[in-house]
Amino acid sequence: MSEAGSALREPAERAFPLPHIYERVSRHVPAIEWPALAPDVEAILRLKRERNAVVLAHNYQAPEIFHTVADIVGDSLALAREAARVDADVIVLAGVHFMAETAKLLNPGKTVLMPDMAAGCSLADSITAADVRALRAKYPGVPVVTYVNTSAAVKAESDVCCTSGNAADVVRALGVPRVLMIPDEFLAQNVQKQVPEVELLTWAGHCEVHERFTPADIADVRESYPGITVIAHPECPPDVVEASDFSGSTAMMMNYVTEKRPSQVVLVTECSMADNIAVANPDIEFIKPCNLCPHMKRITLRNIREALETMTHEITVEEGLAERARLAVERMLAVKPTQTVSPRQAA
Repeated sequence: MSEAGSALREPAERAFPLPHIYERVSRHVPAIEWPALAPDVEAILRLKRERNAVVLAHNYQAPEIFHTVADIVGDSLALAREAARVDADVIVLAGVHFMAETAKLLNPGKTVLMPDMAAGCSLADSITAADVRALRAKYPGVPVVTYVNTSAAVKAESDVCCTSGNAADVVRALGVPRVLMIPDEFLAQNVQKQVPEVELLTWAGHCEVHERFTPADIADVRESYPGITVIAHPECPPDVVEASDFSGSTAMMMNYVTEKRPSQVVLVTECSMADNIAVANPDIEFIKPCNLCPHMKRITLRNIREALETMTHEITVEEGLAERARLAVERMLAVKPTQTVSPRQAA
């Protein structure tokens, strides 16, 4: 190629970098925005190699994170499982604070970084360790099943953790007639229908994303799109779940869409879920309403890059507390549908 041809080609390539990566998100990131995002993507990919780092991203992360720099993606259960066996020196958690704490609990010898320490969770904020101790005093001998959407301090006061994907299995595995299931009231009420043989005592914690959906939202969608498939997250109110065609964790939602392949679907959950599934399923039409999680959206390509450049913000958990919290998470990961778990005595 002539020097003139090279000169013409190189500016064009610089004007639109990393086209092979952009292709993954081209349906969700306008081409005009990509040149501003690409330098962060390129830097993160380089820094991961230099730091021997991996990025774990929750399903609610934006497509430009989920499909370009994430090494492991999934729901809370999948991220917990992968965090327990990840082969890296550094873990960057593209999610919310409790997820980073969980990753640290399962990898005490690794550096776990949180791109934005303000990325919290309304469920995690709804209950404290003191609240759990008070519940134990009120219901002596009743085991405590705690949703992973909680702080390490709350996990440390619990018998076993659960996620929306394995909650019913965890409850059954305890083999007792009465269980405290905290803090998500709606999740517990929805799980109660799956385990009628067990009385679930609840706590009035809610997800600020899912609690806002109503049966009227579902009715409006069905009226506008006859025949549409409605899939709801079990953190939604029970009457919303009842009005839906299927309910499950974010991983279950993804599996349902890819296996059943409805022509039109609405995901009653956080907005980025539909965007991320749509990348791999361009023939399926995703209808929104949805609600944004303001905490998940605090994570950006820029602060992931800054976390790796400066090695901040590092997650630490006091060892005594971490040991007790780790046990609750590990017991969750070990649960099988036919397994029995003995409640731990209150600390």
